[in-house]
Amino acid sequence: QVQLAESGGGSVQAGESLRLSCEASAYRYSEKHDNCMAWFRQTPGKKREGIASLESDGDTNYRGSAKGRFTISKDNDKNILYLQMNDLKPEDTGMYYCAARRPCGGLPFLDEDEYPDWGQGTQVTVSP
Repeated sequence: QVQLAESGGGSVQAGESLRLSCEASAYRYSEKHDNCMAWFRQTPGKKREGIASLESDGDTNYRGSAKGRFTISKDNDKNILYLQMNDLKPEDTGMYYCAARRPCGGLPFLDEDEYPDWGQGTQVTVSP
């Protein structure tokens, strides 16, 4: 059973915007559950790095490079996690993954090792 499914990636030029979506299984990751969801980015040969996380109580965490440009949010009616990315830069290029865990707990929010469930990824390419 697919728990997480991303969409919304694409190729854009520097300064443009994209919104990524991650449809989550309501059976497992609805607002009724204590959970954390996050966005990660991976580039070839590197580990996935956390970009932003959202707890079910609404608290958010952002990687330094994402602060002020990216916004993580969730539509609880549709059970979709979003990542609004503005003023994109070439260094934002990579495969973006949605991740989730339940319960949220006090574990690190932007560490890939702390998330058991992952989507298949969506590619974002930003050209200069």
